[in-house]
Amino acid sequence: METWLVGGAVRDRLLGLPPGDRDFVVVGSTPDAMLAAGFKAVGRDFPVFLHPRTGEEHALARTERKSARGHRGFVVDAHPSVTLEEDLGRRDFSINAIAEGTDGRLVDPYGGQRDIAARVLRHVGPAFAEDPLRVLRAARFMARFASLGFRIADDTMALMRDMVAGGELAELVPERVWQELTRALRSATPSAFLRTLRDCGALAAVLPEVDALYGVPQRAEYHPEIDTGVHVEMVCDMAARLAPGDDEVGFAALVHDLGKALTPEAKLPAHVMHEQRGLEPVRTLCAHLRVPAAHRDLALIACREHLNVHRLAELRDPTVHDLLARCDGFRKPDRIRRLATVCEADKRGRGGAAEDAYPQAAELVRLRDAAAAITGAHVAAKDLDGPAFGAALREARIAAITAARTLRAKA
Repeated sequence: METWLVGGAVRDRLLGLPPGDRDFVVVGSTPDAMLAAGFKAVGRDFPVFLHPRTGEEHALARTERKSARGHRGFVVDAHPSVTLEEDLGRRDFSINAIAEGTDGRLVDPYGGQRDIAARVLRHVGPAFAEDPLRVLRAARFMARFASLGFRIADDTMALMRDMVAGGELAELVPERVWQELTRALRSATPSAFLRTLRDCGALAAVLPEVDALYGVPQRAEYHPEIDTGVHVEMVCDMAARLAPGDDEVGFAALVHDLGKALTPEAKLPAHVMHEQRGLEPVRTLCAHLRVPAAHRDLALIACREHLNVHRLAELRDPTVHDLLARCDGFRKPDRIRRLATVCEADKRGRGGAAEDAYPQAAELVRLRDAAAAITGAHVAAKDLDGPAFGAALREARIAAITAARTLRAKA
């Protein structure tokens, strides 16, 4: 029995990146032998075990044979005779097909070290085409590694295009698409995820509402980048910069302008009412991907309110209060902070604006906190109930917003 460190842990060490989870492959063993050694079985589709002391995953070396369409249509063989090279050969990209022994020796039968040095994402072999999820994985890896100079090998991109043309992506279950999307949104350059999917034709298959934004013009005086799809790429990257690892903010940034794809052609490049038009495609996308409620709600709020936040200084005090109330901001302060971040990403995610100040973000949070400091206890002495109590609380909170603004103006 031999144990090898494999996958991302080896790749990231060679790239000089911080280590993440460590995964191991075990060659020459059986499930019974693993259990007898104290490992705990956790794999549902193939033999995976947790180390009795470290809790790290150890999978038996295996091969996979395509048996049906989709990313789960495989027959797995984890016989003790399966070699390390055979196990590495079933992996997606050469940079993920490197194994490291306990003595530090590297086994690299598919040129992963070479591709790391050349900054190339290359598929291991023709079996890549058997799993449609790998198209999304390629895009997600680009979201993580584009900033390091990585590109997709030409033959890999050609294979991805063939997979899309063959309709394989239609077999992907929404949960897996959502999983890859959120991991991309937590990466440094989500724009690379979108560009990669668009380059191979997959964006229209998995995120048609987003794909529809490309080629839609905007007014150049507000958007020097012109193309709405390019703007959304820039907004997603800015969101990743402002809120690293926050996929709620990232998802809201991704879908905040979906309504621009529905602007009547005669009205272009202006997009009057795009906030309202965008709500239905956001709901449709969220329903299709089974997006969690917190992500969906922030996305809808950002779509509806982002222009209001941009012009926060122009809004009357009662209007500010009602915006906060519509967002359920008095009960959910983090929602307002995230909304402010999405709006800042929108404003700075355009040509020449990346370093611009956006005071509206801090001001929205400040006004929310001032208003939320007024609770029901502050109006309870008035002996009101029902609508009258609600109206009195609203007036007291509006007064708090007025006071906060007045104080800021005098400072």
